Amino acid sequence: MQIEKSTFDFLHRLSENNNRDWFAENKKDFDAVQNEVKQFYKTIQENLEVHDEIEKHKFFRIYRDVRFSKDKTPYKTHFAGSFSRSGAHLRGGYYLRIKPGESFLAGGFWEPNKEDLYRIRKEIEIDASEFREILADKTFNKYFGDKFEGDELKTAPKGFDKTHPDIDLLRKKGYLAVRNFTDEEVLSKKFLNEIDNSYLVMRPFFDLMSSVLTTNLNGESIL
Repeated sequence: MQIEKSTFDFLHRLSENNNRDWFAENKKDFDAVQNEVKQFYKTIQENLEVHDEIEKHKFFRIYRDVRFSKDKTPYKTHFAGSFSRSGAHLRGGYYLRIKPGESFLAGGFWEPNKEDLYRIRKEIEIDASEFREILADKTFNKYFGDKFEGDELKTAPKGFDKTHPDIDLLRKKGYLAVRNFTDEEVLSKKFLNEIDNSYLVMRPFFDLMSSVLTTNLNGESIL
């Protein structure tokens, strides 16, 4: 199972003809490509379920919500999907986007709610050593680099010391591991395996966050 060149070909054509008339005329091509890509995402889920507990998979629609956007083009020029872990005890989610020249996978905590974000920051404020160990891990570095991605504040969050030694982590508004792929990598027969290996490498990060978000500052379970 792999991503076919026809997927990129269609997305290139769509980016050049992003209008409803063209899309209607090429709907059969879209349906054929989307069905293949959906099967690819289904296989990703099957692989994940071998070593993790997945509650749901969401394959995102190609149609854009243009109500509040300056960009009024009606269609996305990529395919994307996410996989949510099961239950309150397993935190974190997986994501994959397929787009010519801009494909990537990610996992972690994008825009966590304010309670979870505060709990993560308090843990970092007290002792960030376990977070630093993950970022310093050679295998994690190989796949994701030496930092978490995500939006961040320009200064310290309210109630936190701007001179704290781990202010770079405290400023984060989300904590994500991100891996980019070239088009050649996406079209490779190895891509499916590389996705699964990448998600496996995230697990210590997910395990740490799950532990933090299911306990209080004394390490006692809140579930």
